[in-house]
Amino acid sequence: MKIAITGATGQLGQLVIESLLKQTDAKNIVALVRDLDKASVLKQQGIETRLFNYDQPETLVPALVGIEKLLLISANEVGRRTTQHRAVIEAAKVAAIQHIVYTSVLRADQSPLGLAQEHRETEALIKDSGLRYTLLRNNWYSENYLAGLAHNIESGILFGAAKDGKISSAPRQDYAEAAAHVLLESGHDNKTYELAGSTSFSLNDLSDFISTASGKNIHYQNLSPEDYTKGLIQAGLPEELVQVIVDADVQTQIGAMFSESKDLETLLGRKTTPILDTIKSLL
Repeated sequence: MKIAITGATGQLGQLVIESLLKQTDAKNIVALVRDLDKASVLKQQGIETRLFNYDQPETLVPALVGIEKLLLISANEVGRRTTQHRAVIEAAKVAAIQHIVYTSVLRADQSPLGLAQEHRETEALIKDSGLRYTLLRNNWYSENYLAGLAHNIESGILFGAAKDGKISSAPRQDYAEAAAHVLLESGHDNKTYELAGSTSFSLNDLSDFISTASGKNIHYQNLSPEDYTKGLIQAGLPEELVQVIVDADVQTQIGAMFSESKDLETLLGRKTTPILDTIKSLL
């Protein structure tokens, strides 16, 4: 069985491939990438690499020839995702892919997140394609909340705008391992999984976890969305990314990042990794 992974040199893609290699031979994996040079490490592992560029439609169908299962990791260009995903889905139909697995967002059909609309549109395209599918509705990665970990420890402050909203995150590794299980196992046809962490925390809890792991006192400072936006822009983050981060915190206040679903636990066969463990590993 040939399994293809889009975005294979990306953070999640690489982890999915690592998980697959623990359970299947490298000859069964195809890495779909925009830059073949960046995929040299994968090639050295015995994994076939194929050029696959969403913006070059002529590369898509040839790259999918002979593929049975396709993991479509959502593209990272917000605002262009639906168009890019549509091109991949159409190519998958032409290439007669048997099963497409897509990384969506938690409760995509009702999520208030600004990011959710393109996931809703992509899910609809997949369902209308006639292909067998599995929707992996991933909640946010724990790493998203730890990008400024060194600065948090140095300054003693964790900034945010989520108030006391609860977050049910898990690390990329857990989501990658779950995706590998779905790609290698049967019984996942036309199913939707709401994937989230086994435990939940607020940003105030997160500041306590960072304090525990670092041995330094970290304080959570809740800001208004406007002040948080200004602070992130002043810190040099791109405006589009700032909008995503602030929107996520604002929607966290009304439960967008909280879930009691045990789907991720079920796929993994274990509890998800607590964010405190992720903090310790990063430190």
